[in-house]
Amino acid sequence: MAKKIDRLSALKVERTKKPGMYADGAGLWLRVLSGGAKSWIFRFMMNGRAREMGLGSANEVTLADARERAIECRRLRSRGIDPIENRRGERQAAALEAARAITFRECAEKYIASHKAAWRNKQHLRQWQNSLTKHVEPVIGGFSIQAIDTALVMRVLEPMWTAKTETASRLRQRIEVILDWAKVQGFRDGENPARWRGHFDKLVAKPSKVKKITHFSALPYSELPAFMRDLRNEKGTVALALEFTILTVARSSEVIGARWDEINFATKTWTIPGDRTKAGREHRKPLSARAVAILEKMTALRDQRHGDFVFPGNRAGRPFSHGVLLPVLQQVGRAGVTVHGFRSTFRDWVAERTNYPREVAEMALGHSVGDATERAYMRTDLFEKRRRLMDEWALYCEFTHSGHVVISMRRNRGASQ
Repeated sequence: MAKKIDRLSALKVERTKKPGMYADGAGLWLRVLSGGAKSWIFRFMMNGRAREMGLGSANEVTLADARERAIECRRLRSRGIDPIENRRGERQAAALEAARAITFRECAEKYIASHKAAWRNKQHLRQWQNSLTKHVEPVIGGFSIQAIDTALVMRVLEPMWTAKTETASRLRQRIEVILDWAKVQGFRDGENPARWRGHFDKLVAKPSKVKKITHFSALPYSELPAFMRDLRNEKGTVALALEFTILTVARSSEVIGARWDEINFATKTWTIPGDRTKAGREHRKPLSARAVAILEKMTALRDQRHGDFVFPGNRAGRPFSHGVLLPVLQQVGRAGVTVHGFRSTFRDWVAERTNYPREVAEMALGHSVGDATERAYMRTDLFEKRRRLMDEWALYCEFTHSGHVVISMRRNRGASQ
C-alpha cells in the first residue's frame, strides 16, 4: 500500500498549536514546540541510521517550499548522498569562497587591530604599519588573501633581500604571521608561502650570510669616565637625560617615558611599570647618588605645563621625542656610538672589572635570568646587590679604576679639572 503524502494543508499548518510532530508524508514533518515555534523536518534513513534534517522555520518556509526541499533531499538520498553532509559541504564551500574575496590589506589591518593591545609600545605598532605600507601594500595589498603564493611573496622580498636584508627578513616574518592568522580565521587554506624553514630558506640566502649582523656601537668602558666628564659640560635637560640613562643602564624609551610617580626619593628607587618594559613586567631600579641628583635638578622644571614626565619635551604635557638623545653624542664627539650601546659598555665593565655574578648584571639590565623553571623558583630580584653594583658603576663613571679623577679627552676643548 502506497504511503500517503501531502497530508497537511497550509491552513492546518497555520492553525496547529499543540506541540508535537505532524507528518506530511514521504519524510516531511511539521514540528511544533511548546512555545509555539514551528519548523520543517525531513526524516530519512542513511546507512542503517535514522537522521533528521532541518528545512527551516514554518514562519519563513511555506508548505509548498518545504515539499520542494524534501523532494530534493529524497533525490540525493536515492543517489547515495547524505543530504545533511551535502548541505554542510555546500555551506563550507560558500563560506570559503566569500572569505577568499578578502584582501591581504584587509587581513593585515584586522591582524594589527586584534594584536596591537598586546604590543608594549606605539613604536612597535608604527613599525608594523609603516613597513607594510611602504613595502608590501604596493605589491600585494589588493590581492585576495587566498591568491597569495610564493611568487607574490618573492615579488615583495627579492628586490630588497640583499640591499636591505634585515628589513626584508622582518617583513617575511610579518607576512608569514598574517597569512597564518588568515588561515586560522578561515580566509585561506594550504601551506604558508612565507614560511622560512623548509620553504623560503630554499629560495634565498640566509640573512646572516648575506650581511653580517652589526650590534649597537658601544663605547669601550675604559673611555667612559672621560666621556661622562664631557657630557656633564653639556647644558640642557637632554644631556641630563642621557647621563641618567647611562647611570641607570635603562633603555632610552624607559627614560623618555619616565613619570614622577615612578620615582621614590625616600628609597632611592625607580619602579618602571610592566607596560613600559621590554620584558613586560615591573622592574625596580636602584638609584645612585648622582642619579638622584639629576632627578632633583629636574624637579625644578616640574610644573603644570610639563605634566608628569621627568624629562619633559618642548610640547606641553609631552616627553622628549625618540631619537633626541643621539645628537648629544655627536656634540661630544661620539657620533659613532649609540645610546643603547651603553648597556653593552656596562655589561663589559661588570664582566671585566667586578666580581658580581652574571645574574646580578642581567637583572640590572632588566633581562630575564634562567629558564622558566628557574625563574619560578627565584623569589628575589637581588635588589640590594644591584644597588651596590649601581653605586660602583656611578663611581666608575666619575673616576678611573685607580681612584684618580678623570681628565677630559674631549676634542677642541681645554680640560676642566
